[in-house]
Amino acid sequence: MCGIVGYIGKRDVAPLLLEGLQRLEYRGYDSAGVVITSPKASGLKMVKAKGRVRDLEAKVPSRFKGTTGIAHTRWATHGAPSDENAHPHMSADNKVAVVHNGIVDNAADLRAKLTAEGVTFLSETDTEVLTHLIARSPAEKLEDKVREALRLIEGTYGIAVLHADFPDRIVVARNGSPVVLGIGEKEMFVASDIAALVTHTRQIVTLDDGEMATLKADDFRTYTTEGTRTTASPTTVEWEAASYDMGGHDTYMHKEIFEQPEAVDRVLRGRIDERFSAVHLGGLNLDAREARSVRRVKILGCGTSYHAGLIGAQMIEELARIPADAEPASEFRYRNPVVDPDTLYIAVSQSGETYDVLAAVQELKRKGARVFGVVNVVGSAIARESDAGVYVHAGPEVCVVSTKCFTNTTVAFALLALHLGRIRDLSVADGKRIIEGLRKLPGQITEILEQEEAIKKIAEEYADARSMMFIGRVRGYPVAREASLKLKEVSYIHAEAYPASELKHGPLALIEPALPTVAIVPDDDLLEKNRAALEEIKARSGRILAVAHQEQEKADRTIVVPKNEDELDPILMGIPLQLLAYHTALALGRDIDKPRNLAKSVTVE
Repeated sequence: MCGIVGYIGKRDVAPLLLEGLQRLEYRGYDSAGVVITSPKASGLKMVKAKGRVRDLEAKVPSRFKGTTGIAHTRWATHGAPSDENAHPHMSADNKVAVVHNGIVDNAADLRAKLTAEGVTFLSETDTEVLTHLIARSPAEKLEDKVREALRLIEGTYGIAVLHADFPDRIVVARNGSPVVLGIGEKEMFVASDIAALVTHTRQIVTLDDGEMATLKADDFRTYTTEGTRTTASPTTVEWEAASYDMGGHDTYMHKEIFEQPEAVDRVLRGRIDERFSAVHLGGLNLDAREARSVRRVKILGCGTSYHAGLIGAQMIEELARIPADAEPASEFRYRNPVVDPDTLYIAVSQSGETYDVLAAVQELKRKGARVFGVVNVVGSAIARESDAGVYVHAGPEVCVVSTKCFTNTTVAFALLALHLGRIRDLSVADGKRIIEGLRKLPGQITEILEQEEAIKKIAEEYADARSMMFIGRVRGYPVAREASLKLKEVSYIHAEAYPASELKHGPLALIEPALPTVAIVPDDDLLEKNRAALEEIKARSGRILAVAHQEQEKADRTIVVPKNEDELDPILMGIPLQLLAYHTALALGRDIDKPRNLAKSVTVE
């Protein structure tokens, strides 16, 4: 869940590493550090600091020169944020430095063993165990020292290692946490995310689990942790450095909310089949006979991706008439589920590296299941592990809080539902109706975004609330869940989401003027049922903000959104609630792009 950056070449390394760390700040972190060397240097030089990258930069001395180095932003797992717990971690003889993403599950046992052998630990981290294991290895080559250390640990890792005796190389390894190599002209880069690389190169190699690499200034080679050489060909990434700039907005979250019309147009582009009122999804590798054999769809995701899966499951049931449901991947992988050969499993992840989702995919593949991926990052672990899938083409999302990726994922699910539906029983007329609705989405999202000033005023009215209730029924309930999560993530206001039909079964006890309710009220066949829920809340003096297709008499405030097809309305109804969360957080002075305690890519359990 942290950030790794490394470089080997001819350039002054410290500025490059600090720039790379700044590009990874969005991932969430609490401390940072850098260690450098060069072929002419005598040993390793290191600087670490609790806090932001700017705090680290302020501590770096002017004569901190080198041509090789590794750097890190840490998100605390073992030990509180501190200078001592920040990465890199150095061995007692100051010869070995390690940066590490992931968790060493058997760190406590290894730490006790090493302590008994006379090793003194300077931090509370699990990573320091790796540093000492590498330093104490009797192997002659750095690659063998790292390999022997990795054989002793259990858990997940993405690591980069420097050794004072081998200043001409960086050794890296991956198991469950991303490691990406950047191929330059007589220089090499390594990072946990391509965001740190695209300023310098768009030629990348993504390591697989169980794979290592040695980087030298003019070459790289990859091999397994057992030592067998592997073949790795660089690929060209789509995204450019400008994609990671703020583009005139005050925050990345604001920029990404306003990128949604273009992002949705991108996920639709080239996928509409007008002739048959269907869609082209070339990455599915699912012919008509196979599609008709699917008896159930199970969608797995975490957080926002799980909520997108809830919307996707409803679309698949409505349009394709296949039983479908969504479940948190973190729960699925631990409950020993029955894996059905007639079920299509769909793994959803913005980053494509979410550990719980990846672990679920690997378990499903081990049991012979068919797994599709719905991800944003091309070449990510889940994309590679899945049998087939759909890219959502949202572009880079830098803010920790997901907005445009959520929306594009729901649109991708609409395409998948339409694809399956037209193969099965969905009529040409209904297919045409849904396609017309999909084509309207970018323009309708723009209409919603034009209401920003009005939504900002509403947010300022509600910013003093200590807690909020979000309700919706059937199609509206997943929207309520995602909106509740957005408000929690970015404003730190407690929020709960409930089905509107469940109010009288307990949550009504909470209703009072101090607890505002946000109600999702689409103009569909449940409109009168939803209005009845508003009556129940108003009868108990509750304040109501409605998100609806028309003004709601019982609501204190209504945000009116354009009407689309009933099945597609949830895609639009979440957009104004992203702005509500954003402007509530802004009114409260929150760190919007980097909410406390959170990280963008959750690559640990």
